[in-house]
Amino acid sequence: GQVADEQIVAAYDDMDAIDDLGRRTDVVTYEFENIAIASVERLERNGCAVAPGSDVLRITQNRLLEKTFLRSHGVPVAEFAAVVSPQDTDEACRTVGFPMVIKTCSGGYDGKGQWRVSDAAGARRALSEAKGAELICEAFVPFEREISVVATRNAADRVVTYPPGENQHDGGILAMTIAPARVSEAVASRARAMTETIARNLEIVGTFCVEYFLTKDGELLVNEIAPRPHNSGHYTMNATVCSQYEQHIRAICALPLSTPQLIRNAVMMNILGAGQGDQLCGVDELLRDPSVVLHIYGKRHAVARRKMGHFTMLTADPIDESAIERARTTHALLGWKPAAN
Repeated sequence: GQVADEQIVAAYDDMDAIDDLGRRTDVVTYEFENIAIASVERLERNGCAVAPGSDVLRITQNRLLEKTFLRSHGVPVAEFAAVVSPQDTDEACRTVGFPMVIKTCSGGYDGKGQWRVSDAAGARRALSEAKGAELICEAFVPFEREISVVATRNAADRVVTYPPGENQHDGGILAMTIAPARVSEAVASRARAMTETIARNLEIVGTFCVEYFLTKDGELLVNEIAPRPHNSGHYTMNATVCSQYEQHIRAICALPLSTPQLIRNAVMMNILGAGQGDQLCGVDELLRDPSVVLHIYGKRHAVARRKMGHFTMLTADPIDESAIERARTTHALLGWKPAAN
């Protein structure tokens, strides 16, 4: 909206606006999967090029379909079971076991629509709080690290993968990504290979991300697929030759993909709103560090926990605990206050 020549403001399921978008556009894409699939299908029926397509969206916007798809292609996932009715709860508890995480099948992100439960009573409470939403029960995975692989596939079936990033969360929201992830080369290679398998079987066109749990035993389990450029791939904007966003445009516009090259190691830190004002303070102090690149998204209101921007700290050295602590100290320079009248 800040840079486009034209902007259509309407609901995702406003079919008149969707038709208008199709008439004005050569290629349609999206950066958020919780949209009306009927709108994507309508664009496709009208002959508009949409990437990723509706088949990809149908699978990835529903956790149960996504996990079933992954399992059908031999990709490891945690044990799971569907909860469509209250009668399914006890069977899901027996199948999955405790502790478990109960999630809405669609609509949730950044930790929303999720309940961690340790007994049948907790499962029934989650079912009540979900108010009739379709649910999936997943075994809780005591993982050692969460890593993610950002990748891009084009219509000619070429897949390129970025180095895995290591993710740390705060209350379900991504707080930090370390690139490359602090894992063995064998684990990194396996994660990239699994991501390529997913890309080809999903037949996605564009940039996407696969999140993995790495267990203490070295097992990789897919947590979820995001069919779009991903927050954990923001480091590619400054640490690689071709960012995840440029790769996405190359893929959907049938331009050659660029082999990802990491030119600096990176720590990416999200900047979240605090609900205490809309003016970001501490920017001057942060920018005195020549290794830091700041990105502010231009959102007007810094609502609590809203992603307002990020910065990436670049280094030629391996990321160690001292580098992570320096990134956290840098992040602590920032704060929010009410804007001056």
